[in-house]
Amino acid sequence: MSRPLRALVLCPGRGSYQREQLHSLAGLSSPAVAAFDAVRAAAGQPGVTELDAAERFSPRLHVAGEHASALTAAISLADLDQLDPDKVQVVGVCGNSMGWYTALGYAGALPLADCARLVDTMGAWQAAGEHGVVGGQLVYPLTDARWRLDPALLVAVQAAVAAIPDLYWSIRLGSQAVLGGTEDALAAARERLPTQQGGGGLEFPLRLPLHSAFHTPLMAPTAARAARELGELGWRAPALPLIDGTGRTWRPRWADPSALRDYTLGAQVTETFDLWATLKAGLGELGPAVVILPGPGSNLGGAVAQVMIDTGWQGLRDKDDFIDRQRGERPVLLSLRWPDQRKRAVRG
Repeated sequence: MSRPLRALVLCPGRGSYQREQLHSLAGLSSPAVAAFDAVRAAAGQPGVTELDAAERFSPRLHVAGEHASALTAAISLADLDQLDPDKVQVVGVCGNSMGWYTALGYAGALPLADCARLVDTMGAWQAAGEHGVVGGQLVYPLTDARWRLDPALLVAVQAAVAAIPDLYWSIRLGSQAVLGGTEDALAAARERLPTQQGGGGLEFPLRLPLHSAFHTPLMAPTAARAARELGELGWRAPALPLIDGTGRTWRPRWADPSALRDYTLGAQVTETFDLWATLKAGLGELGPAVVILPGPGSNLGGAVAQVMIDTGWQGLRDKDDFIDRQRGERPVLLSLRWPDQRKRAVRG
C-alpha cells in the first residue's frame, strides 16, 4: 500500500457558499452538522441542515452573514470528516478569514460545540439591526494572465490604501486584494483603481455583498464584544499544527490557549489577514505534498495556485505549470467539491 499524501488543509471563508452550493450537505453525516444545528436551535435560528435543504437559493437568506458563516463552517467540517487516513495525512490546518474559526474546530483548539458558537455568534453580529454590517469589503485582482503577481497592480492598491482615509488591506488573498473600509472609502477606491474585466462579465473592483470591513480597525468594537462574550470558550492547544493569519504556527501541546484566544478575538478581527503568509508558512514549514480545500465551493483554488507559483513551490512557475500538474497523476491541489479530486482523499 502506498503511503498517504501529506496534506495541508485550507478552510474557506463565508463567501464560498453560493447558489451552486445549495444541498452541499445532502448525503453527508457529521457530528459538526449536529453541533451547528443544536447551537442555532438554541439561538432561535434555522439549522444549517434546514437552510441547505431549501428548495431554492435566496441571496438574502443564504448570503447573509448570520447564515452563510454557519453553513460554510458546517459543510467544511462535514467534508473533512470524510477524509481517508489511508489516502491523506493532515500535517497542518489553516483557514481564510472566517475559515480560521473552522480551522480551530478541526484542529481541536475548540470543542465542536464551542466552534459552532464562535462561528454563529460572529456571523449573527453581521445581521441587520443594532450592530449590523460595519463598512464593507471589495475585491481587486493582482495577477496577470499567467497567474503571476503584477507589480503595477500591487502598487496601485498600495497607493490607494495610503491615500484614502479609512481604507485598509483586509485580506492579502494571493491572487487578489480584499480591501475593507467605510462606505466613503470604498467609493473612493472604486473611483481610483483601474477597472478590470473578469470572467463571467464581472467588473473589478467588485463589492462583496453583506460583508463587514473585517480584519480592519473598524471592527474594534466587535473585537471588544467578542472578548467579553466568547472569551470563556474551551480554548486549548490544537491537536494539529494550526497556522494563523499572520503566518504563525500554533503547535500541539506547546500553544498557549489564552494567547490563541486573544489572537482570535482580537488581532484576527482588527488586523489584516495575510493568507499569502499563511500559505507560504504551511507549504514551507510543514512539508505537504498537496493542499486540500473542503467545501462549500472551491473559490480559493486560484489564490492557492498563485502563492504556489510565486514561491516556486514544487517547481511551479506559471498558470500552465499548475494546470499541467492538476491534470497529471500528482496534483498539488485537491478540492473536495470536484468529484475527480475528491476521490483521491475521501473514503469509498
